[in-house]
Amino acid sequence: MQRYYIPTEIFFATGCISARGHRLSAYGTKALIVTGARSARLSGALDAVISTLSAQNIDYDIFDKVQENPLLSTITAGAAKFEESGCNFFIGIGGGSPIDAAKAMSAMTANHLVDNQIYDAFRIKKAFPIIAVPTTSGTGTEATPYSVVTDDARGVKAGLGATVLFPTISFLDPAFTCSLPLRQTRDTAIDALSHLLEGIYSCKRSSLLYPLIFDGIKRIIASLAATLLHPDDVALRTDLMQASLYGGIVIAQTSTTLQHSIGYPLTSELGVSHGLANGAVMRQIMELYQPAVSSELNALFAYIHMDMEEFFAWLAQFDLTINAEITDEFIARRTPEVLASRNMANNPFPIDASTIEKIYKSLR
Repeated sequence: MQRYYIPTEIFFATGCISARGHRLSAYGTKALIVTGARSARLSGALDAVISTLSAQNIDYDIFDKVQENPLLSTITAGAAKFEESGCNFFIGIGGGSPIDAAKAMSAMTANHLVDNQIYDAFRIKKAFPIIAVPTTSGTGTEATPYSVVTDDARGVKAGLGATVLFPTISFLDPAFTCSLPLRQTRDTAIDALSHLLEGIYSCKRSSLLYPLIFDGIKRIIASLAATLLHPDDVALRTDLMQASLYGGIVIAQTSTTLQHSIGYPLTSELGVSHGLANGAVMRQIMELYQPAVSSELNALFAYIHMDMEEFFAWLAQFDLTINAEITDEFIARRTPEVLASRNMANNPFPIDASTIEKIYKSLR
């Protein structure tokens, strides 16, 4: 049986916040704006949100301490500020990290959770409204019920999720991504590409999603290199943001696979960006899964007018190599963590430890 569900209302256009921001008055009287230290301000998104809140006479407070990979201790601090400030809804502005953080804070406050209880989906029964304003084109978190948070006490990056954590409204303005640095533009787009491909790999894959998957991948292939040359081109940025949105919609239905699980330790321990971690193993994962999803990949390649080797050649231009030492000790310690991750249930066939070890060793 095929299933599709997304309750998030999405507005996608340049200037969409000022055009549709009046909708925020339905969700509360005081917002906690959750951001990082710089990107929301540099992009213009923070000013746009504050202007809209002021026009609607909605009060707000700002929590701008979210790291690139949000920590559980940061979620706890943000949740405390939400309660102390008398807020009643969240606005996450930025890349995946601030929006994921807003989701986790909402889960923690609404369900009175403590520390790593947020990873237990059965405890997440309700949530305060979450408004998403992405300033990157990669995570697709504006269309998913998922959040990824690093438990800094254990040094483990893990996901959490519940249907109630779908954003209530997402405002997607491609102009907010024009200030994104080139490396981050590349890495986030590769993350979106991972989501789209994993929608094919996942055992939850559905032909209902293939039009989004195929079109999203085609947009990234057509636009990413050009965007790196012309970062202020809003039309190119629009293509990448639309592909990222499609990727979010896809993984909201299929979830992710080994490709994400194997990347989490690279990020949490070695500091490799999430998108780069996905991209570094993209070829290995596709070659691994190809026998199980050959008909789906054949349909994709026919749609984008490439074969697999041509796709790999296109990917190679972005130099997705990892400059970090991957030791035998790292592999031995982190492989069980990968095997235990929830994403592994979505692989098209069972994956063993030797396969994970081989992929890690290929990155040396």
